[in-house]
Amino acid sequence: MERKAVCATKEHLGYLLYVPENLTEDTCMITYLHGAGERGANLDHVEVHAIPQMIHDGKEIDALVLCPQCPAEFVWNNVVQDVKKLIDDIAAEYKIKPDRISITGSSMGGYGTWEMGLTYPNFFSCIAPVSGGGMQWRCQKLVGTPVLAFHGEKDDCVEPINSKMMVDGVLHFGGQAKLVFLEGFGHNDGIDEAYNNHNLVPWLLSHRRTDFSRVKEVCEEMF
Repeated sequence: MERKAVCATKEHLGYLLYVPENLTEDTCMITYLHGAGERGANLDHVEVHAIPQMIHDGKEIDALVLCPQCPAEFVWNNVVQDVKKLIDDIAAEYKIKPDRISITGSSMGGYGTWEMGLTYPNFFSCIAPVSGGGMQWRCQKLVGTPVLAFHGEKDDCVEPINSKMMVDGVLHFGGQAKLVFLEGFGHNDGIDEAYNNHNLVPWLLSHRRTDFSRVKEVCEEMF
């Protein structure tokens, strides 16, 4: 895969982009959101865990993989509009079909993945948050988006209950969501286990979005 590193500007976040050798009109796009320790301006830090680390170590993924970098003073939940704009720009540049765009992330990026799905509920083909959490009261917005979540059973950095509450929330409203507890794993090792040994990437590649109709915001009738 070709690696492109683009530094942050006033117009866009910094990012790594991995372009597959055989890019076609049906290529899937995966966005990966990193954890809190990889924030800042050194793009090499983005390759510490998960999908970018796997690619750095030689794994070929049959997808266009976008890995933005969060500014040091923010978390992903603060910059969802910036992430969405970057996804839109890259998807347009590489002519990615709108039904083939998925998102995943770990730790702070797991929170960011939930937040991106909740904020843009008619956009992603599927979401896969790892060791994250979010606002359970908004989970009805994900009824039309498949969710696969992972969490280390012994994670004492981000408590597993955070993922359970979100998945339970999606299921409560009738959505498709599954939570995999990784027995014996903590935080960082649980993240690596999820991405390396549980077919997470093939799961992301297997989905297409079919319903792009607008999803109402929670409490919209009160605005």
